[in-house]
Amino acid sequence: MTSAAHRIAAERRSARTQALEDRPVNLDGFVEEWPEAGMVALDSAFDPEPSVRVADGAIVEMDGRTRAEFDFIDQFIADHAIDVASTEQSMAIPAADVARMLVDPGVTRDEVLSVTRGLTPAKLLEVAKAMNIVEIMMGMQKMRARRTPANQAHCTSARDNPLQVVCEAAEAAIRGFSEVETTLGVVRYAPLVAMALLIGSQAGDGGPLTQCALEEATELELGMRGITGYAETISVYGTEPVFVDGDDTPWSKAFLAAAYASRGIKMRFTSGTGSEVQMGNAQGRSMLYLEIRCIMIAKGAGVQGLQNGSISCIGVPGAVPAGIRAVAAENMIASALDLECASGNDQSFSHSPMRRTARLMPQLMPGTDFVCSGYSATPNYDNMFAGSNVDAEDFDDFNTLQRDFQVDGGLRHVKEADILAVRHHAAKALQAVFRYLDLAPITDDEIDAAVYAHGSNELIPRDVLEDIKSAQQVMDRKITGLDIVKALESTGFSTIADHILTVLRQRVSGDMLQTSAILTRDLLPLSAINDRNDYAGPGTGYRPSGARWEEMKKLRHVTSAANPEEEVD
Repeated sequence: MTSAAHRIAAERRSARTQALEDRPVNLDGFVEEWPEAGMVALDSAFDPEPSVRVADGAIVEMDGRTRAEFDFIDQFIADHAIDVASTEQSMAIPAADVARMLVDPGVTRDEVLSVTRGLTPAKLLEVAKAMNIVEIMMGMQKMRARRTPANQAHCTSARDNPLQVVCEAAEAAIRGFSEVETTLGVVRYAPLVAMALLIGSQAGDGGPLTQCALEEATELELGMRGITGYAETISVYGTEPVFVDGDDTPWSKAFLAAAYASRGIKMRFTSGTGSEVQMGNAQGRSMLYLEIRCIMIAKGAGVQGLQNGSISCIGVPGAVPAGIRAVAAENMIASALDLECASGNDQSFSHSPMRRTARLMPQLMPGTDFVCSGYSATPNYDNMFAGSNVDAEDFDDFNTLQRDFQVDGGLRHVKEADILAVRHHAAKALQAVFRYLDLAPITDDEIDAAVYAHGSNELIPRDVLEDIKSAQQVMDRKITGLDIVKALESTGFSTIADHILTVLRQRVSGDMLQTSAILTRDLLPLSAINDRNDYAGPGTGYRPSGARWEEMKKLRHVTSAANPEEEVD
C-alpha cells in the first residue's frame, strides 16, 4: 500500500469497519496470552511434564516433583486421588492413545475409567490438549455419569423477596429443572428465602432439590435442618497460596463435605478455570492444569461431583485463545474421573448472542449431568449470582435448540395457564406457612403482583425490617423442614407437604449421595447407579424419544399440519 493510501485509511474509516466495530462482541474483553501470570488456557511452557514413580505403595514422584517437593495439593492428590496400584501402567500409555479411548465408541466407559484413575494432573492435561472441541464433546457424551441429562436453575431476587423466589422455583420445577438454587444480597434474609425455595420447588409435580448458597456455616445449618437438600459452593483451588488465602486446605474441605454427607445432604465441590488467575496467584501454570488439580481434589475428597466450567471466573478464560475449549475440557475431565459434572453455563460473560450460544453448545450437544449449573429462572437483573449465560428471556430459544437438534437440555415448554396456576399455588402456600409460623405477613395483593411479574421491578415492596425479624425467628426457634411440612399439612396444602416429606425421606435413605443423583417428577431417585450412562456409539445411549421427545417438540408457536390456520399448543 502506498503512503498516500495509508494516509487516506487513517483519515477515513469504511462503513463496513464501523458496522463491525458496533457489533456486541467488540464490547467483550480480550487479552494476549501471558503464560508467566497464568493467562493461558491450556498450553503453557511452564506446565510440568507428566511423570510418576511409586515406592513401597506410595507415590514418591509426580509430574517432576519428588515427595519432598510436594505442596499440600500434590500430597493430597498423590495420597487420595490417584490409584497407586495402576498409576505406573496407566501413565505409560501415550496421551494420544488415552484421548482415542475417550473418543472411540468401541472402548467402554469402564475401560476408560480404569486408565484415568491412575493418571496425574499433567498427564490428564496432555490428554485434553490432544483433543479438539468436537472430540472433547464426544468424550463428554460417553463419560458423563448419569444417562439422562438434567439442568439446574438460579431462583433469586434482587430484593431478596421470598414471594418472588417461591414463584420462580415453582415455575422452574414445572419447566423441568432438577435442581434450584438461590443466594441473597442480604444474608440475614436466608431462612425465609430458603423456605420459599423449598415450598416452590414442590408446588407442582415436585422433585427438584434445593440449595441456598451462603457462607458455609449458615448453609450447613439450613441443610442440617432439612430446609435445603444439596450444596455445591464449597470452593477448591489449584494453587496452595490461593487455598491459604481462603484459610482452607484440601483436608478442611473434605471434612466439611463429610459434615454435609453425614446428614444425607447431596454434596459437590466448585472450581473452574481462571480462578487462580483472578485471585492473583496462578504460579505461572495454565488455567486447565490448575483446574485439573481442583478436579482431582474433589475426587480425592470423596464428594460425588463438581460444579465446574469456569463458573464465576468465565471472563478470564473467555478472554484468551482457546479458553472456551479449555472450559469444555475441564467438564470432560471431571466426568472422565467419574464425578458428577454440573457444567457451568451460569455466569454471564459476553455481550454477543452468538458467542453466548456457542458457549452453551459443548455441554448442550453431548449432554452433561447438569447442562447449566445455574440457568437463571429470572431475568438477569434479578440474578444475584451476577447474571447467567442464559436467563428467563431465553426459555423459548433454549427449547427451540432442543427441538432443532433433538438433544435434551432438561427443559420443556409449559402453557401459560399452567405456569400462572403453579405460581399462584406456591405463593398461597408460602402465605399460609408464614401465617401458621407467625412470620411477616404476605398480602393477596403481593401475591397477585408476584404471580404475574417478570421480575422484582413489578413487585410490591415488602417491610424489610419485619422480614429480617422473621428470618431471625426461624433460626432462633430452630424451625426445620418437618415444621414446614406440618405447617403445609395444617393449612390445606397436603400435596406440597407430602412432596417435601418424600424429599426428606430420600435424604435419610442416602440415595441422594449417589453420583449424579436427582429426583424424578415421581419423586424417585435417578443416579449413576440406576441410570448409568451406557453410550457405546451410534444407536446407543440416551437420546430423546417417546413421551419425552413429544414433549420437546412443543413450542410456543407451532403451526398445525392438519389445519395451517391453527397453532398447536
